[in-house]
Amino acid sequence: MLRILHDTRFDFIKWWRWAAGLTAGFIMLGLASFAFRGGVNYSIEFTGGTLMQLRFNQPTDAGRIRSTLDRAGIRGAEIQQFGSNSEFTVRAQDRRDVAEQASGAGSIAERVQTALTSEFGANSYSVVRTEAVGPRVGAELRRNAAIAMVLASLVTLVYLAIRFEWRFGVAAVLSTAHDVLLTFAFIKLLHIEVSLTIVAAILTLLGYSGNDTIIIFDRVRENLKKDRKSPLYDVLNRSINETLPRSVLTHATTLAATLALLFFAGEVIRPFAVVMTFGIFVATFSSVYVASPLLLWIEQKWPRTLGDKGGSRAAVRPSRTEMPPSERKPRGRQPEGAGTR
Repeated sequence: MLRILHDTRFDFIKWWRWAAGLTAGFIMLGLASFAFRGGVNYSIEFTGGTLMQLRFNQPTDAGRIRSTLDRAGIRGAEIQQFGSNSEFTVRAQDRRDVAEQASGAGSIAERVQTALTSEFGANSYSVVRTEAVGPRVGAELRRNAAIAMVLASLVTLVYLAIRFEWRFGVAAVLSTAHDVLLTFAFIKLLHIEVSLTIVAAILTLLGYSGNDTIIIFDRVRENLKKDRKSPLYDVLNRSINETLPRSVLTHATTLAATLALLFFAGEVIRPFAVVMTFGIFVATFSSVYVASPLLLWIEQKWPRTLGDKGGSRAAVRPSRTEMPPSERKPRGRQPEGAGTR
């Protein structure tokens, strides 16, 4: 694979407009899903409530479990099949039930067990696990998760500003923000339950995407030092091509690990694997088609001087194809007396 992708000459940057349109369209689909499918599907860790995983001795129907809980006064509980047709999860997230449990009333888990025992019998099922979270704890977890993602972005910005310069840092952080937005849109479109496991996947994606962008930017900095006369447009394309073999091998290895988790790790870890699998493609896409064009745009708006890191002002000159026609100079030597009378 290294030999196949050795010394490539692909022009990646020229497709940035198509990439921007694709990104904007996907994010708009995610926003539109709020109108058709409601808000974010938060887990009980963020909303408060009770989660029970049940294993029945004989296959049963989720509708029968739901009707049993409705008769017991536990309305609006979400019943989902968990693996086989004899295992189910029961999520009681109704605000009234959460408030009642928080006020010291009998736990929702006890009421669920009582109702199921009267309907199916005491020895017909077993409780695999039970999770109960109060509304105050859920609000704190949601706030702390948002703070963790913001801090991760700020630390990335500070590191890149010190390691490279502020232009690289801004481009990398905006690229990472793009990855988070696309991932949130993906989660919303698939109606994936947002839990602490999903937050862990997003934080992992922040680091993974940042690392991929740093690899390319480090090669850009090296090439700018070696070649101060080439336009940044050409330097970016050359740097992406030079790091392409490494990127393909890294992403393929990581993708193999996440696919193994997706197919063999079970229901609990599957949401993490789904988000990470999508995140690998997003991180690869953004490092090439988002971070690099952003850096090119920032350099053209605020060009570097001779004293800045990475080279002279000539290094950030756009390529001839990027210049407006009025600024392009004719190639070759003009004949003597041309343009004069």
